[in-house]
Amino acid sequence: MKKTILAQIIVALVVFGLSVPLQAQSKLADLVEIQNAERTELIGYGLVTGLDRTGDRSSSSRGSVFTVQSIANMLENFGITVDADRLRTRNVAAVMVTATITPYHAPGSEIDITVSSLGDASSLQGGVLLQTPLFDPDNDAVFAKAQGPLIVGGITAEIPGARLSQNQTLTATIPSGGTVERNEEFNLSTEEPLGLVLREPNYANARNMVEIINETFDEELASMHHPGLVKVNWPEAFRDRGTMNVFTSIILEQEIQVQSPAKVVINERTGTIVAGGEVVIDDVMISHGNIQVRTQVTPYVSQPPAFSGGETQVFDVPEAGINEQAAQTIVLEPETNVQQLAGSLNALGLSPRDIISIFQALDRAGVLRGKLIVM
Repeated sequence: MKKTILAQIIVALVVFGLSVPLQAQSKLADLVEIQNAERTELIGYGLVTGLDRTGDRSSSSRGSVFTVQSIANMLENFGITVDADRLRTRNVAAVMVTATITPYHAPGSEIDITVSSLGDASSLQGGVLLQTPLFDPDNDAVFAKAQGPLIVGGITAEIPGARLSQNQTLTATIPSGGTVERNEEFNLSTEEPLGLVLREPNYANARNMVEIINETFDEELASMHHPGLVKVNWPEAFRDRGTMNVFTSIILEQEIQVQSPAKVVINERTGTIVAGGEVVIDDVMISHGNIQVRTQVTPYVSQPPAFSGGETQVFDVPEAGINEQAAQTIVLEPETNVQQLAGSLNALGLSPRDIISIFQALDRAGVLRGKLIVM
């Protein structure tokens, strides 16, 4: 009987999905996490080999002693005994290895790995991570093992007396470089409702989730606990382990119209600005100008007359000046969007730093309809 009811519900959902007009919507699977199905952050200590003399230094007072000791301990596992004080290698670097697994990663699943330098290595480019066990910091159990060649997003070139680098070379990744050894199993329970945790709490999105779930099953199953949590009661036809997972997958496949808050994200370190299309600027006048302060020290030589017995002296004469450029002014109309604002600012020939200052001033003036986030 349950199988018949389940088949009828799935057929009804397929027909309902085909009848819904196509819109710019998002699946619930992209918006929520299952309550109590927390991710586990893993960490481990390992060695990267195969570096071209860019690894940790093994000598001098600034050398990485723990790297040398780790190499000696590793060689002992292969039956090779060496004196750690006599090791001289720059082809190895000590690293911290991190990864994240969910309760749904079964033994044998592959996970992505992040590797970061721990010692004084200058680059991890071209290195290979030796097999490294990954632990949950809360216990000593090994959850996964990582190994493989590193992918570094930067480039470093060095010769005696000169060094050139672009982007970060001390952090690397290994896509699918880890294998799950064990995991803590997560099971859904009929003793409590299915909890859907919104990654970004929002009243409107939580309400839309409740409406679409109740409309889909034609039953008051879902309720909004708060803007970040929606709880769904289990129907009678979905109360064993297999059907509970089917019910969860059906819910996560549902789509809602997402309402995203207007945001302007600024990274002052790189001069990057990202503004959403929903950001609107009220009517405002923007006046921007640059002031250049110039200082200079000019040497002045005092030469005494011939045969006077005096000494030639050199004096520093300081000079300072200020050059203020004419202010550039634009007036924005009400309801100005991001594209219009970008066009106006580009017309002034402003640098990214200048535009960041303008956005911060707009936020202080209360005319920026959106949230300003500074990284």
